[in-house]
Amino acid sequence: MPYSYHSLSLCLEVSGIPTHDAREEALLLLEAFGGADRVSLLCDRHRIYDTSALDKAVERRLSRYPLQYILGKWDFYGCTFRVNEHCLIPRPDTELLVELAITHLPQDGVFVDLCTGSGCIAVSVLKHRPDLKAVALELFPDTLALAVENAKLNGVADRLIPVCADLLNEGKEALVPYAPFCGILSNPPYIPTAVVAGLEPELFFEPHAALDGGEDGLIFYRKILSDYWPLMSPGAPLLLEIGFDQAKALSALGKALMPSVTPKIYQDLGGNPRVVAFGTPFDIPTYHNVDPV
Repeated sequence: MPYSYHSLSLCLEVSGIPTHDAREEALLLLEAFGGADRVSLLCDRHRIYDTSALDKAVERRLSRYPLQYILGKWDFYGCTFRVNEHCLIPRPDTELLVELAITHLPQDGVFVDLCTGSGCIAVSVLKHRPDLKAVALELFPDTLALAVENAKLNGVADRLIPVCADLLNEGKEALVPYAPFCGILSNPPYIPTAVVAGLEPELFFEPHAALDGGEDGLIFYRKILSDYWPLMSPGAPLLLEIGFDQAKALSALGKALMPSVTPKIYQDLGGNPRVVAFGTPFDIPTYHNVDPV
C-alpha cells in the first residue's frame, strides 16, 4: 500500500499511537524503508512512497510490534544500539542512571552492570569514560551476545567482560573473580507480576523476563542489596533504576538491609523518581534529588 508522510501518520494514530509519536515514527519508517529523506518528507507531506519493505514494516507497526525492533537499531545516550526481541528496548528514562555513573564512578576501576540486556548502560558509560572497564552480567546467552555486539559497534569491546549467569542464583559467585567493583549499576526487572499483563501492547513483544520483578516488583533489588553489595570497594556507588512508584519501598529496603547507608533518590526529566543511589553521596545540579519519605 502506498503511503505519504501525512497518510502514514494518520494510520499510526488510528492504531492507537499518540499523535506526536505517530508523526516521528512515520518519518523514521519512511526514511528506513521508503527511500525518503527527512527534509523531503517535511517539505512535501503528501508525496507517495511505495515499496514492499515499507508495506511490510508498516503492517508490523500497525499490529503494535515495536518500532525499535522493526528498525533493528535505536539511539541511546549518543550511541547507537542493535536491538531485537532478545533485549529490552533502551529508554530515555535510563539515561539518568548512565549520567550519574559517568559523572561519579571512581577513576580507573571496574564496574558491573547487572541484567545488562542490550548493554546500553555499560556501553554508554564505557564510551564516555575511557578509564573504566565493565563486567556485563546477563542470564540469557543470546541477549549477552547482543550486548557484546553493541560493545563492538561502539568501540568499547576491549573493555567489556561478558558474564552469563543468573543474578538470582549463581551470579554473585560468577562475579567474585572480577571484584572488587568501583560501582554496581542495574536496571533490573521491576514491574510487579500482576501488572505486567496490563502493560501497553508493545511491551508484550519485549522479553517477559526483563520486565517481571516478582510479586511486589522487588525481588531483584532484594538480591542485589543483600548479596552484591559486599563485592564493591568501600564507598563505591550502587545505582539502581526504579519504577516511578518504588522510591519509598527501595529506601525502606535499603535501610533494612544496609542500615549504615543512606539512600538518595533522583528524579528523571519527567519529575518521576527514577534512580536510587546507595554509597558515597553526591549531587547532580541538573537533576533534583528528593526525599524518598
